[in-house]
Amino acid sequence: MNKRISRCAVICTFAVLTTGRLDAGERRFTFVYEATTEKEGEWEFEQWVTWKTAKENNRDFDRFEFRSEVEYGVTHDFQLGFYLSDWRYEENSSEGKRGGEWRNVAVEGIWNLADPTTDPIGLALYGEIKYGDELLELEGKLIAQKDYGKLTLAYNATIEAEWEGHSYDEDNGELQQTAGLSYQFSPRYHAGIELLHEFGIPDWRGVRGKSTLYLGPNFSYRTETWWATLTPLFQVSDVEDEPDFQMRLIFGMPLGD
Repeated sequence: MNKRISRCAVICTFAVLTTGRLDAGERRFTFVYEATTEKEGEWEFEQWVTWKTAKENNRDFDRFEFRSEVEYGVTHDFQLGFYLSDWRYEENSSEGKRGGEWRNVAVEGIWNLADPTTDPIGLALYGEIKYGDELLELEGKLIAQKDYGKLTLAYNATIEAEWEGHSYDEDNGELQQTAGLSYQFSPRYHAGIELLHEFGIPDWRGVRGKSTLYLGPNFSYRTETWWATLTPLFQVSDVEDEPDFQMRLIFGMPLGD
């Protein structure tokens, strides 16, 4: 485990150093989306790093996932996001895997319907199309958020449809719930908790097997020139073929003035 932690620290440090000059953002969570969108005409770059490790039936499993994303505020309530590249590096001696793999590009849209501060509840709709080597995925999400002063509560309900294989004949689905709480302890520090709940739907023939539940804290730090948010999640269910632990780190920076 010490070797795994050291490896993760090196990769995260590299990501920080290569991100360059960052700017303040509003992202308090890494697995939960918020209902707010970029201001009209503004661009932002985000770099994601996700580490998944140690399945109950495969203790050698280690995977690092990387995402580079650009977001743009089209109007005051509609935002587009472009995944420039998703790729991953995996070490899995039990299955003879070791090396990097490019995964996909994607485009997403978020339409803000109600403000989380001034309205009774903030609402947004999210849609995503993802395309890669033998991969096609559609995702829809309902985002709810409410701000009470320094406290933010957020919830997402997600459905995914995925086609894999040379002829895209492997057809699967997934239902997902995420929820989060974040409190602003100072202008620079936010902290809280996040929950991730996943249900697999193989061949779209109903939920099979056990659902997977993750829970863990989140930490967000920001100044006038940069921000970063970190969430370590621990599996609190008992699903042997899912990672026991995953951690996500996201950085952001403005593009342009």
